[in-house]
Amino acid sequence: MAEYFNIFTQVQVQGPAELGVAAMDATTTAERTTKTRFSTLAGIIGNAQIGPVHLGAFGLLSVIGFGMWFFIIGMNFWAQAGYNPAVFMRDLFWMSLEPPSPDYGLGFAPLNEGGWWLIASFFFLVGIWSWWFRTYNRATALGMGHHVSYAFLSLIWLIMVLGLIRPVLMGSWSEAVPYGIFPHLDWTNLFSITYGNLFYNPFHALSIAFLYGSALLFAMHGATILAVSRFGGEREIEQILDRGTASERAALFWRWTMGFNATMEGIHRWAWWFAVLTPLVGGIGILLTGTVVDNWYVWAQVHGYAPL
Repeated sequence: MAEYFNIFTQVQVQGPAELGVAAMDATTTAERTTKTRFSTLAGIIGNAQIGPVHLGAFGLLSVIGFGMWFFIIGMNFWAQAGYNPAVFMRDLFWMSLEPPSPDYGLGFAPLNEGGWWLIASFFFLVGIWSWWFRTYNRATALGMGHHVSYAFLSLIWLIMVLGLIRPVLMGSWSEAVPYGIFPHLDWTNLFSITYGNLFYNPFHALSIAFLYGSALLFAMHGATILAVSRFGGEREIEQILDRGTASERAALFWRWTMGFNATMEGIHRWAWWFAVLTPLVGGIGILLTGTVVDNWYVWAQVHGYAPL
């Protein structure tokens, strides 16, 4: 019998649809969808079952918020293209919805001079906070820990710093990030140049270290589980509770190659912290830029971090 390699010959086991645990009250039941379907494509990278979805009030509010944000930006880009689909597709990556100019400070600008950006940002914040409350409430209802919600909160912190907290502290919406793919990258480059090279910001350095570190940890963990999946390694909960041959081999491999091994549970704590700290310390670095430190290169020279 050929050995089972799940990265090359993935087997999709499909049974009756899993509708979830029984609801405690009628309201919760009414907020769930009842239809499910199966996707072979989704089964390649995850569970093949699509649905049911628990929408609820916060879920609906989030859909409306994100929908309005996407619609406002899309219609502005559509107008910039002169309502020409060919121009729209050609210039999409370069189109931008800019925040108000410094002349308006923290006031409301005319729609075509940053007002649309303000309205879109409001709906975006409604959508993202509604989604956060939804993740928190669903975890509570299922008796889970709130690790997912707190991880998401770390990302929201960075978003709030970039689009709300720092602009308010600087006294101008113009300090916020524009909506657009290349304009967003241009903003990042200009931000770094304006404040003396962001590479000398120690919190930025920490953020990059955690970014690369979390990528490395996830790659190491994913590769390890795939390597021992023929021994049942993908059943990690069982391996945590009752260490089996997959866990033993994975631990032995890393002790042999690196001298140290994480546990089947501990590696997730490592990865969680590394990933959460990426936007957390990055947001601190952005928040300090312009509000506390005007030039990071000069700051680095004063503190012996850069050559004089």
